[in-house]
Amino acid sequence: MSITAAPPEANGRDQRIPLSYNQEFLRAFDKGETDGAFGHRHTLVCGWRVSGEIDLAALQRALDDVVDRHEVLRTALLSDEEGGHQAVRPASPVPLEVRDLGTGDDTSRDVRAEEFLNELDARPFNVRELPHLRAALGRFDATDAVLVLATHHTSTDAWSLQVIMRDLAAAYAARVENRTADTAAAVQYQEFARWQHDTAGSGRVDTARAYWRERLAGAEITGVTSDRPRDENLASAYGVHRFVFDAELSKSVVEFAKTTRSTPFMVMAAAYSALLRERTGTTDVVFPTFSSGRYDERFMDSVGPFFNFVPIRIDTTGCATLGEVLDRARTACVGAYQHEIPFARIAEDSPALLAPFADGFLAVVAFEVLQTAFPMEGSRIGGLEFAEIRGRHLSQQVSSAIPDGGLWAMDVLPTGELAGSLKFDHNRFDESTAVELVARFRELLRALSDAPQTPLS
Repeated sequence: MSITAAPPEANGRDQRIPLSYNQEFLRAFDKGETDGAFGHRHTLVCGWRVSGEIDLAALQRALDDVVDRHEVLRTALLSDEEGGHQAVRPASPVPLEVRDLGTGDDTSRDVRAEEFLNELDARPFNVRELPHLRAALGRFDATDAVLVLATHHTSTDAWSLQVIMRDLAAAYAARVENRTADTAAAVQYQEFARWQHDTAGSGRVDTARAYWRERLAGAEITGVTSDRPRDENLASAYGVHRFVFDAELSKSVVEFAKTTRSTPFMVMAAAYSALLRERTGTTDVVFPTFSSGRYDERFMDSVGPFFNFVPIRIDTTGCATLGEVLDRARTACVGAYQHEIPFARIAEDSPALLAPFADGFLAVVAFEVLQTAFPMEGSRIGGLEFAEIRGRHLSQQVSSAIPDGGLWAMDVLPTGELAGSLKFDHNRFDESTAVELVARFRELLRALSDAPQTPLS
């Protein structure tokens, strides 16, 4: 791993902490400081509309409280002759940028809020710089603002950002009310890493590995042929195509999921499998998705890169209709989550699964439905109300990046609408390809939810 950091502190914090399996997995995508898993655009950025008068001094102190609370935000990933490890550093202030976003009506403010969020999403973030948290506050007026939090993905995941925001709100309330935050001690990410190694040979893990060996026998992840082959001399240049489906389709998908004893993810996974089948010509579809990776309940309130790569294999051979694909998708999803273990262990037993990553003409496009761990809408905390910006409409030419391939993310909004994004590398895909893929996915999703007996192409 090319990542290094400042010399260890002589205060006991430089103990050699093992990497989690997920951190080891990220090392496989290490391409230096400008690209890949440890590159300066492998970030997570989320925004919230904030209503109420904000005490900036209290906000700064609350941000620092969060870094003090969750040590992974001040942890360096290191590499030496003995291999990779992590070391906790002393807390340091969180950079907080404050900006005037101008006035305007509600519609223009919503657009400007998205533009502000996209602008920050496109910024580089050096993984060497601690803490792994940045904040920016854009103000429309004294009681209407946008708060954006950015972290490096090597230290957090989407679930963690919601934990951070929840804890930030609690710390802010405590600061403005001049009291101690009423929160239990946080379970640290290093405890998760140690727990993973301690339980690596447990009966549950052995049973799960046996399941995956059988489930993935002869399989490899389904790669999508890119418009241009990978050029090793070019750093990735990721953009994102965003969309929100109409209310009628969204309602149909959610209701269809209920009537078929499925989740919205299962329904969308079936449509996505049909799309990959059409696009690639293979009937045996395997795509990666992401889970929260928090196998034990005590880590639900922890911050760190817990996210786990989970392969979903849906063999559509012999399926005549979209509804039959859903039946197989449901079975595949239930089995996958019942036997979830770190992807690194799965890859050890099924190395052929990763073949498309080495093929310069193929791109692996992961598919996920986002989870809202701690919804804050409607809550008033410390005199402020927070609403996460989730239904985003503005695509962007430059965005945060992923280590390789593409990322398709869907979200079921509080309104019931389905929102999504497709992140892709401009060096390998035309934007028109992303638009085309989303349009066809929408058609398949509508056909599945409205008429499951629709024949497969």
